Amino acid sequence: MACIGSQGELTESARRMLAALAPPATPEDVAAHTGLPLFRVRAGLREMAEAELVQAQDGRYAATERGLSFLSR
Repeated sequence: MACIGSQGELTESARRMLAALAPPATPEDVAAHTGLPLFRVRAGLREMAEAELVQAQDGRYAATERGLSFLSR
């Protein structure tokens, strides 16, 4: 699952996941909020963490400043 499209934009599922991270949330919370399967949320959060769009702390994920800037595009 690619979270960033070929034109440098967020995919729809990545946008939904990022929006669900206010306040910081667990992957299970994000899956429940977005309706996406948990396996897809976990993979997407890992990928977004590698791209520095989210950061994990104590099992919860939060959008970074970079991630928030993608949401406003």
